[in-house]
Amino acid sequence: MQIEKIKINELGYPFLLSQIHNPPKELYVLGNKEILREKSIAIVGCRNCTSYGVKVTRELAYNLSRRNIITVSGLAKGIDTYCHIGTILVKGRTIAVVAHGLDMIYPAENRNLAKKIIECGGAIVSEYDVGTKPLKEHFPARNRIISGLAEKIVIVEAGEKSGALITADFALEQGRDVYAIPGNIFSEKSIGTNKLIKQGANLLSSYEELL
Repeated sequence: MQIEKIKINELGYPFLLSQIHNPPKELYVLGNKEILREKSIAIVGCRNCTSYGVKVTRELAYNLSRRNIITVSGLAKGIDTYCHIGTILVKGRTIAVVAHGLDMIYPAENRNLAKKIIECGGAIVSEYDVGTKPLKEHFPARNRIISGLAEKIVIVEAGEKSGALITADFALEQGRDVYAIPGNIFSEKSIGTNKLIKQGANLLSSYEELL
């Protein structure tokens, strides 16, 4: 499949993303570029998630996708992966924003998932040209695109220093509604989400609250 490029001054560039601070000057897209301009909800969280996080994420993505809502996440291990899986279970559309060139998929174990995302009418998106490796410093920058594409952001699980909290910070800067899933007070994976709720994020207990 051919990689398409959309520049910020072109009609197909997503409007919401164009309004954030420091939007990507161009986007590289594999799959259905039209969904980048549709309403969507981002679901993100930690890589080493718990079984609770897996269940919550799959059910959230599954139920939102049943109602034709596009999900957005980062194709990383953990919560991101289960957001995409929950979506394609009902052949829903999901956007995966990656931190490298589209000539590869990282992590490699998600290559088949990326293929299914495209087959279901979704898209793989990056601000990086072909040949760009998934360097550590690319991932925080990638998070501003995840939140920038979506109207609402859900943080499912996040440790005290989780990258998902960076996404939440970007979302707040961009004026997005931020939701957090309450978690076990004894779980390290819920320290970040419980703290977000204490700081004023919306406590999310049902997908209906997002509709």
